[in-house]
Amino acid sequence: MNKSHRKTLIKIFQNPVLVDILWKDIESLFVATGAKISEGKGSRIRVKYIGVPPAVFHRPYPRPETDKGAVKSVRRLLIYANIVP
Repeated sequence: MNKSHRKTLIKIFQNPVLVDILWKDIESLFVATGAKISEGKGSRIRVKYIGVPPAVFHRPYPRPETDKGAVKSVRRLLIYANIVP
C-alpha cells in the first residue's frame, strides 16, 4: 500500500463521513489491499477479500465522488477484512 492508498484509507475512516472521496481511489485501495474485483451488470462491481463474503457496490454516476452511504459500506467491508488505518 502506497502513500496515496493510506490517505484514501484515512479518509474512509474519518468522522463525520466525507463525501469528496473519488471512487477510483477506493477501487485502487481495494486492489492494493488484495481484493479481487469483478464487473457486474451496469455500474456494479463485486469486491471479494479472502475469507470475507463478497460485497457489491455501484460506481457513482455522473459524479466521480462517493456518497456517504457507500463510504459507510466500504468502511464496514474494510473492517470485516481487518484493514484499518
